[in-house]
Amino acid sequence: MKFRRKLLAVFSLTVFVSVAAVAWLVSAVTRRAFEHSEDERTSALVTQFGREFTRQGDDVVRRVEAISASEAVTRMALALSHTPADSSSYFDLAKSLAENNQLDFLELVDSQGKIISSAQWPAKFGYPMDAFSAFLSPPSQPAFLKQEELQDGTALGLFAVRTTRVGEHPISVIGGQRLDKNFLSRLDWPAGTRALLYQNRGDRFAPELLVDPSATSPEHTHPAEKLEPLIDSVRQYNREMTAVVHWSADQADDEEFHAIPLKGPSAGQEGPLLGILLIGNSRRTYVELKRHIRSVALLVGGGGVVLAILLSSWAAARVTRPVEQLAHAAGKVAAGHWNARVDVQGSDELAQLAESFNRMTEELLNQKERLVQAERVAAWRELARRLAHELKNPLFPLQLTVENLLRARQQGAEQFDEVFRESSQTLLAEVANLKAIVGRFSEFSRMPQPQLQPVQVNAVMTGIAQLFRAQLESKEHSPIRCAIELDPNLEPIAADAELLHRAISNLVLNAMDAMPQGGTLTLRTRGADAKVVIEVADTGQGLTPEECERIFTPYYTSKQHGTGLGLAIAQSVVSDHKGRIGVSSQPGRGTTFVIELPRNSDAARDTSAQTA
Repeated sequence: MKFRRKLLAVFSLTVFVSVAAVAWLVSAVTRRAFEHSEDERTSALVTQFGREFTRQGDDVVRRVEAISASEAVTRMALALSHTPADSSSYFDLAKSLAENNQLDFLELVDSQGKIISSAQWPAKFGYPMDAFSAFLSPPSQPAFLKQEELQDGTALGLFAVRTTRVGEHPISVIGGQRLDKNFLSRLDWPAGTRALLYQNRGDRFAPELLVDPSATSPEHTHPAEKLEPLIDSVRQYNREMTAVVHWSADQADDEEFHAIPLKGPSAGQEGPLLGILLIGNSRRTYVELKRHIRSVALLVGGGGVVLAILLSSWAAARVTRPVEQLAHAAGKVAAGHWNARVDVQGSDELAQLAESFNRMTEELLNQKERLVQAERVAAWRELARRLAHELKNPLFPLQLTVENLLRARQQGAEQFDEVFRESSQTLLAEVANLKAIVGRFSEFSRMPQPQLQPVQVNAVMTGIAQLFRAQLESKEHSPIRCAIELDPNLEPIAADAELLHRAISNLVLNAMDAMPQGGTLTLRTRGADAKVVIEVADTGQGLTPEECERIFTPYYTSKQHGTGLGLAIAQSVVSDHKGRIGVSSQPGRGTTFVIELPRNSDAARDTSAQTA
């Protein structure tokens, strides 16, 4: 990935992460604020319910007290306190008193707990009241919850008990109002909040016992079974519980319910669980706010990313353009164009880097020129030294021969003729030697360009081995064994067979000179991808690392008799074939020359077709 794209990705990712972090932080703060607000509102609603419960209870107490102090109840108490009287005449009294005082429940009970009159179930006349003693309490007893048995079931109500003490047998007035939809609808709930009442009867959850004043029609009624886990938890642990109820897949329909247990009177510390008040708070506002925050975050994030792309593109172009120019210029320098330059704009760090690069290339160019000049001078000095060395050897015998001729001329004609014949032969031999030396140097300077033809490298190697077989097996020196390892699957390459033969022959001669005590000469070929590898190895005395570095330098040689042109000629031939030659050696372990030539398969086929 390019640096510009990396910079663009970093800018965009930074903006995206920043917006996501802000959105998450806002959502978290909003959630905590909503939860805190819900807790406060639930607490306020519970307090409000308590006040309304107390107010309704006080109202029931006042109505019951009014009935207890009424003339009808007083006359009944006086009548029943004397001689035994027929109480059947008071059968409908409770119903009329309940209607007049707007009570849903009313029963008149004598001191023995027998029901004298019942407004909600007249047939209970004359029956003893269950747990009558539990309701007898001080005159100032507040209202309490009670599960009332009816003809068609049970009902939960808010009751009060007052006693009329006239005569010897007091009369107890037990009256109350239903705790139902009407009671709950009288509570002033804020928007998004509602109250439900569950009458606790039986051991299992029953949906019909749930009172929901907000359910105006069956299609608007939520399934009561969703509240079953919360109600069961309250029944199990007998304490307040809170849970979120999911009515549908839409989170906006969720409600958070606070369940409050409603208990009846008891002689102990806690009375029986008669009902459960469920206060529900809609989470729609919070969910819609969260969605709004998410939408705004996506909108801002998208806009931020687009803006980041635009800004980062501009910044990346401004930052990376000089870097790309530097990279391009560095590539030119690596390719050999040492005069590459970078435009300097501004005075920032990138401009300083560009100036430093320009100074570096300028210094490199100067150093290259100085190095070329030094190498040129060194090459001329080496050429002069090698020429002087090569020419000095034949010149010394020439000088001696001429001096002998001059001395013989002074001694006499007969002696001169004899010396002249011998000296002439020496002069001619040394002149031929000079011509051979000059010819070798002249031949190196006139190396021809290769004429590419399809060449079987294995055939060239075999021919060279046969050419040097006699020299390798000569008795004048220790024998040298020739090992040939050729790749049978080697295909023809485009090369100049004569020049290639000459280059490899020079390597073979160099290997033979390195093994004066005998050894093994190995000629090897193998294919490698799009090239052919030729190896000429010996088991001679080897070369030092310094000699390996200079061995291909023209006129350099480590032998006493040699021009130093053999390996230089081999390198020139390989280079003209677009190949590469290298050497690996260690002192005492022999030397291996490796030639890598491109196959040039297309060129080989073209030249083969032209020849045909």
